[in-house]
Amino acid sequence: MAPGSQSTQSGQSTQRAQSTHSTQGSRRLAGNTALMFACALTASAFVFSAFSAPSAAPARATQEFRSRVDLVNVGVTVTDRKGNLATDLTVADFEILEDGKKQTIQYFASGEQGESAPPMHLGLMLDVSGSMDEDIGFTRTAAVKFLNTLIDAVDITVVDFDTEVRLARYSQNEFARLVERIRRTRATGMTALYDAIGLYLDGASGQDGRKIMLIYTDGGDTRSAIQLHELMDLLKASDVTVYPIGALEHQLSSVRSQQRMVLQSMADATGGQAFFPTDVKQLDEVYGKVVAQIRAQYTLGYLSTNDKMDGRWRKVEVKTTRKDLRTRARRGYYAVKRP
Repeated sequence: MAPGSQSTQSGQSTQRAQSTHSTQGSRRLAGNTALMFACALTASAFVFSAFSAPSAAPARATQEFRSRVDLVNVGVTVTDRKGNLATDLTVADFEILEDGKKQTIQYFASGEQGESAPPMHLGLMLDVSGSMDEDIGFTRTAAVKFLNTLIDAVDITVVDFDTEVRLARYSQNEFARLVERIRRTRATGMTALYDAIGLYLDGASGQDGRKIMLIYTDGGDTRSAIQLHELMDLLKASDVTVYPIGALEHQLSSVRSQQRMVLQSMADATGGQAFFPTDVKQLDEVYGKVVAQIRAQYTLGYLSTNDKMDGRWRKVEVKTTRKDLRTRARRGYYAVKRP
C-alpha cells in the first residue's frame, strides 16, 4: 500500500495530514488536535473503560477486562535500585494516592497475563525525514523486528512522518501489509514530529485497554502546526505510555540537549522511558529493552473517592509496599467535567 493512500481493507485505517500551516491537511490536523484537547479537559481519556470489581475486596489477577467508564486506569513499571524489572508483584504490593488520599485498587493485571490482561494497542512513530537517509534501511529492519515480537497487540498503528504525516492501523492478520508499508518508506523532507504524535493520540483516544507508543526520531520538530506545550497537554490527558528513542548524536551539542529534554519530558509525563542510543546499530538492543518493559508493566484501576465532575487535574502517585522498589507511572489525569 502506498504511503498516504486511502484503505478499503477491513480492520485497516489510513489517514494523511500535510504538516504545514498553509495547507488544508494541516488545518484539519490542527482542528482535530484542538478538538481533542478540548475534549480532554471535559472527559479525559485517562478515565476509560475497565472492569470494576466488587468494592468489598481487592481485584484478582484473573479478572476480565470490561467496560466501566468511571474506573481510573494506571500503567505502572516497577524496578529495583539497579534498574532491574520487578515482575512478580501482586495487588497487595501496591498503593495508589490521588491528591494525597489513598484509593482502593479495583482492578489489577500484569503484562504477562495473556487473555486476562487488558487488550494492548501499539503505536509506532517513525521519522522518515531527510536526515534519516543514511540509516533508513537499518531503521526499517529494526522496526519490523520490534513489531514482530509483540504479537499479542490487538492492532498496530504506524505513523511515518517527514514534511507530511501518514497514519495506518493494522490488525495482526495484516502484518504482511504493515511490513510492506514500513519497507516502502523513503527519507525526505522536514520533521513534523508533534503533528505525528497528535494525530496518533487523536485516534487512540477511542481505544480501550493498554496503549503503548514508541517514537523513533533523529532530531527535533521543524514543521508541525501543533506547539510543544499543546502536545504536552494532550499527552498528560491521554492514557498512552510513551517510549521515545532519540538518535541525536549527529546534532550540535546545544541542540541535542534541548531535544533530549523534550523527548525525556514526553516519557516522564506518561510513565514511559526515553532512550538515547549513540549508534543506530544499538536499535535492536533498545527495542529489546522496550519490549521487556511492556511485558513487565502492571495495570491498576481504581474508583476515585473524589466524585466531583470539575474537569480539574488530579495528581496520582503509585507506590509499592516494598522499600527496595521504585515505580514509574503517569502523574495524574483530568477529571470528567460536568456538561
